[in-house]
Amino acid sequence: MANLDLALKSAMTIDGAIGAALVDYTSGMTLGVAGGTGEIDLTVAAAGNTDVVRAKLRTIEMLNLNDEIEDILITLGTQYHLIRPLTRHTGKGLFLYLMVAKSRANLAMARHQLRAIEESLEL
Repeated sequence: MANLDLALKSAMTIDGAIGAALVDYTSGMTLGVAGGTGEIDLTVAAAGNTDVVRAKLRTIEMLNLNDEIEDILITLGTQYHLIRPLTRHTGKGLFLYLMVAKSRANLAMARHQLRAIEESLEL
């Protein structure tokens, strides 16, 4: 089982990784950050995506779907942003957020690796 620092460091080893964070989507608070750039404030980006997660959860509830979010992909011109809610009881209300450069990333592998990190994360 990985702790938060190790999980974020592992996320940064994913091909094309720009930044990673663990975020509480109920409060918008970022609990941990790794990477980032001078042009991108990863804390602001991660907190802003809490609205995306909350909106999707509301939609699932309104549609009475008996399902949960596996991950959310946001595709920008030069980046992929992956949002992966934690599914374990201790991780409820949290999500992993990963930014990768499209030119250097393998999206399928990034999703697979982020899932493995999520499964090993111990909070």
